[in-house]
Amino acid sequence: MTSFGVRLRDAMRKHGPVCVGIDPHPPLLRAWGLTEDAAGVAKFANACVEAFAGRVALVKPQVAFFETYGSAGIIVLEETIRALREAGTLVLADAKRGDIGSTMDAYAHAWLGDGPLASDAVTVSPYLGFGSLTPALDLARANDRGVFVLAATSNPEAAELQRITGPDGRTIAQRMVDDAAALNNGADFGSVGVVIGATLTESPDLSALNGPILMPGVGAQGGGADSIRTLVPASDLGAVLPNVSREVLKSGPSVAALRERVDRLAEEFAFLQR
Repeated sequence: MTSFGVRLRDAMRKHGPVCVGIDPHPPLLRAWGLTEDAAGVAKFANACVEAFAGRVALVKPQVAFFETYGSAGIIVLEETIRALREAGTLVLADAKRGDIGSTMDAYAHAWLGDGPLASDAVTVSPYLGFGSLTPALDLARANDRGVFVLAATSNPEAAELQRITGPDGRTIAQRMVDDAAALNNGADFGSVGVVIGATLTESPDLSALNGPILMPGVGAQGGGADSIRTLVPASDLGAVLPNVSREVLKSGPSVAALRERVDRLAEEFAFLQR
């Protein structure tokens, strides 16, 4: 199988660079006139699958909003992932897993193996040490899947850790980007991506990454084309995936309206692929 990085790059060139989230949080369920239970989440997710499958480069279900409803919610998540992947759409499970040893290995097999939650990629947290991600990185490589490493997130609490500067002059966030870049070295387009908040005032140096840059915070949270241009050098813009969730999902429950909003965003961010 072709590597995840190459498959993602091809999908970005075909559909545009936008990554759309599926975030069935309670206010959106209520706005859509749906019940706040697994049945409501299923209707929400089904509309998203119908709207986005085959039309965007990457879809990112936020795992927590399915886990809230226990086993019934997990079943909905499994079915959502399966439907998207069967339609040929790449799925990034936003699980933000991070642990050590056998536990991290179990997380890796859950999201990057052959089970019912198997996705094309998963988000992971490296803040138990980048080396703690090894089981996920190894399995992703073996199965031609991807991993997105949290590097410089936009939540205010992140700065006290991620911006600490070490003896070599690099911030912790920069070290995470550099460690990811080392794994992409020599690839056509790497399968180890990083997560960089689109609302940050400054970004780590991304020039050596050679992999995808997922940028949440676009739309309702204030990020946009201008902030991306500020944070990412022109030479690296082709690797950027603007992540939009509420900005699209507030257009629901109409599938046609969801598609129209995605199409407008694809046009807005078309400059990234030029």
